[in-house]
Amino acid sequence: MKLVPLGDKIVLKQLEAEETTKSGIVLPGQAKEKPQEAEVIAVGPGGNIDGKEVTMQVKVGDKVIYSKYAGTDVELDKEEFIIVKQSDILAIVEE
Repeated sequence: MKLVPLGDKIVLKQLEAEETTKSGIVLPGQAKEKPQEAEVIAVGPGGNIDGKEVTMQVKVGDKVIYSKYAGTDVELDKEEFIIVKQSDILAIVEE
């Protein structure tokens, strides 16, 4: 199965949280903060959303930073995804 987002929606797969801090402290599972960095898995077509023309600015494979409490968590084939609006994406991470 695959998720196909509609309108200005984007499907993200959250990147794994760091196991250790920069100072070398190992974090147990519950202490790890949910990362706000994710990889774009699928992108909706954009178009006319609420009377405004929306052009999608991200593409599949981009790494992005998204708002902390944004989106809807979805589980499909035992994998977890987050579906967000494009406006919930704060930045694209370029390496």
